[in-house]
Amino acid sequence: MKKLSSIKGTTKKNGFTYALVIVAFAVVSLLNANGVLSRSAQGLLVPACCYIVMALSLNLTVGVLGDLSLGHAGFMSVGAFSGIVASMSLADAIPNTVVRMALAIVVGALFAAVAGFLIGIPVLRLRGDYLAIVTLAFGEIIKDIITCLIVGHDKNGIHILFNVKGNKSVADLNLAEGGQVIIKGAQGATGTQTIATFTAGFVLIIITLFIILNLVNSRTGRAVLAVRDNRIAAESVGINVTKYKMIVFVISSALAGAAGALYGMNYSSLVASKFDFNTSILVLVFVVLGGLGNMTGSIIAATILYVLPEALREFSDYRMLIYAIVLILVMVATNDPKIKALFGKILPHRKKKGGAVNE
Repeated sequence: MKKLSSIKGTTKKNGFTYALVIVAFAVVSLLNANGVLSRSAQGLLVPACCYIVMALSLNLTVGVLGDLSLGHAGFMSVGAFSGIVASMSLADAIPNTVVRMALAIVVGALFAAVAGFLIGIPVLRLRGDYLAIVTLAFGEIIKDIITCLIVGHDKNGIHILFNVKGNKSVADLNLAEGGQVIIKGAQGATGTQTIATFTAGFVLIIITLFIILNLVNSRTGRAVLAVRDNRIAAESVGINVTKYKMIVFVISSALAGAAGALYGMNYSSLVASKFDFNTSILVLVFVVLGGLGNMTGSIIAATILYVLPEALREFSDYRMLIYAIVLILVMVATNDPKIKALFGKILPHRKKKGGAVNE
């Protein structure tokens, strides 16, 4: 009976999270259809969806697994540029923008997953501050590698140059007549066809929630929680710590890559420097303020904190000061026992031994 009650409670909490996203999408779509949203507000819709997915994916690593990663923006950049290359290369073969966008997102997720696996081999053997520092370094390395790439496409396929010394240019690609340069090194990707939509962002959020919530409530998820709560105890009962940490890290990287691909297809030009250390910290702020392990909180925090600076633009020089004050007030509020108890009644959560895991 207790197990059945727990399953019903989990289903109810997950249903609340899905309902929140669906209602928010319906309301925003209705406002947009009636011309209520300004042009600048419309421009925030797709990036907001991307940052929500980023916050959810990082929360999987930081909140559920318990490892601090400071290079998450690196996986977003891998997904962004690989997705752009896939989208632009398939423009003639697949004129349908919806199908092409879906394929580009899958490509971005796959490339980011591979990057996450390769980086995870040495990184996941570390703990604590060492893990954070190394992931930060890898994030910066990924950014520098992409800055050195020159990529083009013609009838013969994709042409790639790695411009380490800086003595090569797009002319060295030797593209056939009618070819197109997609990535121009430090100039980034230019001339990208913007095919990203708010609906695609909504679908990606739902898919991300489905993957994460089902993972957390699965046998694999329970093993991951055991590793987070007590690594030594988990190893003593035969749980392969490295295996489960790798599973979470790769899934988190893949979801970040999918978000990056959608983000990249929302802008006609994009540079690798956009995905620097500051972007990783921004996403980490979303996760911390939303609550470690709290997926609903991550969605709310990412939405509010991404939109807030743009909404405060009319205050010019004071907008970042106001933004900082809001962050401080939120941190104070979320650490107040009475306010936490109030939000505990509103937002679904459950407690596990050794720590709280909110869904």
